[in-house]
Amino acid sequence: MKKLIYSLITSVLVMVLLVSCSLPPVQPVTRIDLMQTRVYDKFIIDESPEELLYALNTRGEVVVEGKRNIPGKNFPVFVKLLATTEGVHVLEYDR
Repeated sequence: MKKLIYSLITSVLVMVLLVSCSLPPVQPVTRIDLMQTRVYDKFIIDESPEELLYALNTRGEVVVEGKRNIPGKNFPVFVKLLATTEGVHVLEYDR
């Protein structure tokens, strides 16, 4: 009986982990949606907008290395873009 309960709990945990993976957005992200976030104004990012759009439309999220766009200062950050039903969300994390 205990073995059955443990296997059931384990299978539920595995299913939760598999479901929580990144999924592509329901509506594809367009270049206009990406540019409305002003991510290229706030940060210096080496990746092109097309590369970010491809990653957002296939995986639903992307994390890129960048720098805050402050002249004369160097603040390296990780920029995370999430494609949600409300639009593209931009999060930044210090490196």
